[in-house]
Amino acid sequence: MQSIAERAIKEDTVPGWHLGGAVSLNLAQGGSKNWAAGAEKFSLSLASYATLYANLNRGRWKWNTSLDLGYALVNTTSTGVRKNDDKIDLFSKAGYKIASKWYLSGILNFRSQFSDGYDYDYLGKGLQRRISDFFAPAYITLAPGFEWKPSSFFSVFMTPISARWIIVTNEPYSYYYPGGAIPGGGQEKPLATRYGVDPVKKVDFQAGAYVSINFKKEIMKNVVYKTRLDLYSNYLEPSLPDENGEFKAKPQNVDVYWTNAVVMKVNKWLSVTYNLDMIYDDDVRQFGDDGNSAGLQIRSLLGVGLTTRF
Repeated sequence: MQSIAERAIKEDTVPGWHLGGAVSLNLAQGGSKNWAAGAEKFSLSLASYATLYANLNRGRWKWNTSLDLGYALVNTTSTGVRKNDDKIDLFSKAGYKIASKWYLSGILNFRSQFSDGYDYDYLGKGLQRRISDFFAPAYITLAPGFEWKPSSFFSVFMTPISARWIIVTNEPYSYYYPGGAIPGGGQEKPLATRYGVDPVKKVDFQAGAYVSINFKKEIMKNVVYKTRLDLYSNYLEPSLPDENGEFKAKPQNVDVYWTNAVVMKVNKWLSVTYNLDMIYDDDVRQFGDDGNSAGLQIRSLLGVGLTTRF
């Protein structure tokens, strides 16, 4: 605990670059035979995570950059191989100290995923339709503002104006049926519209208020908790009409991105990790009985495996 505390103090006060990170690999396997209650005959899951950082401390200037990567696959006898986690999250923040605990700062954030994601029961017919890929979607946020940092493990960034781009460049139409015409009647929605993006433009530009709250600390011996809560209020009209067919700005409908990670160190190599991500995006209208409503998206993974830090 003393060495971790000394490292945190060093990164926050000692000038120069401070580089590091952690990489983990989790593996789980299960099986059954003649199990009356019902169970998969065979299941295998593999998950890998990496958290990398590069921090620069130079006088009143601070520049903190982190890159969180995650990818997980599960293979079962009944469903085959499927992806159950896919994450790219780059967060870079530069700031100049203007007063005690206050910084004039700027943030660049990029979020996307590595590979194809699928709806495995498309139209309720057991069909497999591609619904995501690298840069489909991608979120880029650029925000100047002010940061309040009362301690080395907690900070709040805020700004009344920032820019955000939602991008769907990889086959923004991407239908299951040729031309999107559903046999028997009906028309599929283009891939880009699932994320509130006009498929012709491929990019939706937003401008609005932005808040980012960060916390990272060893909350008890050998247990580190890291969380980031991003809130975004878009001032502009959407590029697609709402459920009433209107192009109406709704700054009161705040988008939420909340990511959590708990790492429990068992020994030098073995650790237990738990990841929980929650997203609410008013432009992502894929849920509800009619498939045309926004909803809270939740993803969680618990794993035991090998972890190395550097």
